[in-house]
Amino acid sequence: MIIGIIGSGAMGAGIAQVIATAGHTVRLLDQNAEALQRAGQSIATSLQKLADKGKLTATALEATVARVHLTQNMQEFADCGLVVEAIVEDLAVKQQLFKQLEAVVGADCVLATNTSSLSIASIAAACKQPERFIGIHFFNPAPVMQLVEVIPAVQTRPGLEAEIRELVQSWGKVPVLAKDTPGFIVNRVARPFYGEAIRMLEEGIADVATIDWALTELGGFRMGPFTLMDFIGHDVNYRVTESVFAAFFYDPRFKPSFTQKRLFEAGYYGRKTGRGFYSYAPDALPPEPLRDEALGHTILERVLVMLINEAADALALNVASRDDLELAMTKGVNYPKGLLAWADELGIAHVLDTLDDLYAEYHEDRYRASPLLRRMVRNRQHFFPSTAT
Repeated sequence: MIIGIIGSGAMGAGIAQVIATAGHTVRLLDQNAEALQRAGQSIATSLQKLADKGKLTATALEATVARVHLTQNMQEFADCGLVVEAIVEDLAVKQQLFKQLEAVVGADCVLATNTSSLSIASIAAACKQPERFIGIHFFNPAPVMQLVEVIPAVQTRPGLEAEIRELVQSWGKVPVLAKDTPGFIVNRVARPFYGEAIRMLEEGIADVATIDWALTELGGFRMGPFTLMDFIGHDVNYRVTESVFAAFFYDPRFKPSFTQKRLFEAGYYGRKTGRGFYSYAPDALPPEPLRDEALGHTILERVLVMLINEAADALALNVASRDDLELAMTKGVNYPKGLLAWADELGIAHVLDTLDDLYAEYHEDRYRASPLLRRMVRNRQHFFPSTAT
């Protein structure tokens, strides 16, 4: 199958590399000739690094590079069996693109978007054949991250999601099926990792370094929330939070913080600008955390029960299956274990009690417990009965 990729930024180039490495001919489209050439060079450099590490033979490297065709002409997509869009997160721009694309590709070509925050149904609505439209959401950097969210729209024909999952697996990725709801799985469930950490900072419970220390050293997370937000960039992370909040009809659970908004407004995006929650100036010394284990465990537990609550609610609302939720959070954002398994380990009753205590203290809807947790405690159930002690 010949596969087209539209958009030659970091994500588009990464997706092209993944698909070409899997053996497909790829046509990578961008109207910006300079950006297109940079993408081609980026792919070649990335593959060369794999070859230098012995993970790719010289022959395979040459063949993979040869399978990537750079183009500024959409007419070259006429014989594609699948086209994946990876351009700016703007609904009107994406809709216009797919209107143009439909006039070029064949009737049986599958159309897909890599959007991380927009409704799949709303993009598909611009198409004359919305039944062939689907979301295929990679995580950055695409060649490294294993997870791919597959998101059918309400218009998507039955069976297409299964075909795409099989295709994604053939690319060496781990596909999970998500409902077309704001944030899909990962960007929905992960919101409290950032939001609750900022809330504790704002309340003066602990500083940035101490909260990061608690989540990494005591919780086993690869990055603390503030380090991760600075790494992602507040121009990206804040906008996603704001988008998810609005898309959920302003549900308080997803409310953005003024603290992060001010960093965003000031242009303090994190690593890329040299300043975010931390300073990245050459002479800046990293702040020392307060290594108080009692405080650290309090911080960890508060973030963790909020994450578990969001995962439980996603399961209750059929956003994804239990197993896909666990895969999404371990493979998509490298959590040390699945949140539902973690709930069993902590004790679901303990998770519920902690959430109820937070609600009793704050009387804010952000701390309302998922009805599924309450039901499971009442019925003495576990998310993974076979492993429960």
